[in-house]
Amino acid sequence: MSDQPFFGHIIDGEEVPSAGGETFEVWNPWTREVWASAADGQEEDAHRAIASSRRAFDEGPWPRMSRAERAGAIHALADLMEARSDDLATLDSTNMAKPFAQAKHDVARSVHNFRFFADHQRDHTGEVFPMDSGHHSYSEFGPAGVVAAISPWNFPLMMATWKIAPAIAWGNTCIIKPSEDTPASVTLLGRLATEAGLPDGVLNVLNGHGAPAGSTLTGDDRVDRVTFTGSSQTGKLVMASAATHLAPVSLELGGKGANIVFDDADLDNAVHWAIEAIFRNAGQICLAGSRLFVQDGIYDAFMERFVAAAEALTIGDPFDPTTTFSALASRKHFEKVSSYVQQAKDLDGTLRTGGVADDGTWVVRPTIIEGLGLDSAPYCEEIFGPVCVVNRFDTEDKAVHLANDTRYGLNAMLFTENLSRAHRVASRLKAGTVWVNCFFIRDLRTPFGGVGDSGVGREGGDFSREFFTEPKAVVMQIDRG
Repeated sequence: MSDQPFFGHIIDGEEVPSAGGETFEVWNPWTREVWASAADGQEEDAHRAIASSRRAFDEGPWPRMSRAERAGAIHALADLMEARSDDLATLDSTNMAKPFAQAKHDVARSVHNFRFFADHQRDHTGEVFPMDSGHHSYSEFGPAGVVAAISPWNFPLMMATWKIAPAIAWGNTCIIKPSEDTPASVTLLGRLATEAGLPDGVLNVLNGHGAPAGSTLTGDDRVDRVTFTGSSQTGKLVMASAATHLAPVSLELGGKGANIVFDDADLDNAVHWAIEAIFRNAGQICLAGSRLFVQDGIYDAFMERFVAAAEALTIGDPFDPTTTFSALASRKHFEKVSSYVQQAKDLDGTLRTGGVADDGTWVVRPTIIEGLGLDSAPYCEEIFGPVCVVNRFDTEDKAVHLANDTRYGLNAMLFTENLSRAHRVASRLKAGTVWVNCFFIRDLRTPFGGVGDSGVGREGGDFSREFFTEPKAVVMQIDRG
């Protein structure tokens, strides 16, 4: 019998294999070896998870608990996550070659997701609407029901908790399907939820592939909400599936983020965040600043520092504390990103630094490319890797036009010391989030999502409340005596 770890489904508070015994291999991208196996969910397993969550919502205590009781249970889960933070981070680092220090940061943000939404629902109030007609109106927010959540592989734990936390905090039950590339940390989260005392069925974990596991969840009329993070192409399939039973969807999809550096920017700050925006997590971030626009007056000075900073990143074993950059998350993804680098060369783009490693690893080095046409695939399409395409601009209007000239609209960044320009440009950019002189800073009260091919809807704070609940108006007649 193999001594490799096994990650099963968490259904009704128990870790179980697939009903038919199906499994899939789990790879370590740094060593390029199989290190574990996981249950490969089929339709029968998905139906079992849905039935469990449906029963927990319709008959169980969770939706009927007081807000304070639910908050207490969720904080207990967060406590266990903090106690097991090294274990959770180790699983993400092993599963996708994320540098361990970054994985620890992700665990801390995951804990914060739970604590924030536990308190948000506990302390939130409805609204009162005064009326002059002898009536009184107010709103209340009851849980929607069963939530199907499908999370991506680039932030396995953090993105899963971004969906789970508001869903269960507002009294729903949730089935989370992590990516088949990265099932480990979310399965451990499911184990911890049981240990923390969450009632059976409140959080079920269904491992498996998009079909049949994910498609069964999204197409089942017992599911009341669908939240998905992933590619734009898959998001369209998810939306079509959920539409068969009119389940509301929240889709956070691809991006091709613009990073605009004006000639009055603080160069040290702009270079620091430009590096973080495209090379953190080996560029595997939907919010990556993959299109960089630098104003003519500082172009040469900025590029000299930017290239030097990229070359200073330490590539290596994700568990080496000096490592800041490691392998891509799978062979398939390595081949995809590598193909874009080759396309850039074929199109006579200039590689200022980087390229595909030739040592047999799944590493694409931090890559900076100049001279690509604005209609070229590496410029227009989401690469989802450590590849930055750079262009000059002269005027503010030109920068805004270039930034908005994309079918995506998830996020953008701009760097300037001119306060009026910062506000003016931020308002003109077609993006769900605009960072000014920073990147990747989150306030969980704010809306998160994108426009165009970057998604549908918003989550965060009250926006999560409205999606994961059924807002209700109550209108009462007042006896005036």
